[in-house]
Amino acid sequence: MDLLPLEPLTADAFKPFGDVIETRGARHFPINGGRTERYHDLADIQFDGPGARPILSIFRCEPVSLPLRIEMLERHPRGSQAFMPLANRPYLVVVAAPGEDPETSGLRAFLARGDQGVNYHAGVWHHPLLPLESIADFLVVDRAGPGNNCDERPLRSPYQIRQER
Repeated sequence: MDLLPLEPLTADAFKPFGDVIETRGARHFPINGGRTERYHDLADIQFDGPGARPILSIFRCEPVSLPLRIEMLERHPRGSQAFMPLANRPYLVVVAAPGEDPETSGLRAFLARGDQGVNYHAGVWHHPLLPLESIADFLVVDRAGPGNNCDERPLRSPYQIRQER
């Protein structure tokens, strides 16, 4: 089993896969008579195809613990998929670049803070949500509409993520 090192989630490191959604460093300005600060245009929301539209959902996920075996990835070829945690709890992000074989494009694992979200660009391979401490809710923006928009792929060999000491 291959070891998948865990990296901190940063905008630069995650750029090949999508966007990190966070207020830190984001363009912002006051609105509503100065009572609200708007953090503007935080992710590149993508969707294509006739009849396609963006949708907003909440996903409630069971937690995982380390060490963790990664045995599959999925991708959404017709639209991006954004996740924003609704509680301040860390979670894992496992990704690989778009392409037919996620294992040849290099898997990466990130440790996301509870105040960071991610937006996977269309076609980016990723593991389903992996909250660490407890059941966690995520606000999700993705594509609805005709046509298949989810491919799942088992990995030829599992990867393991473990906490570095």
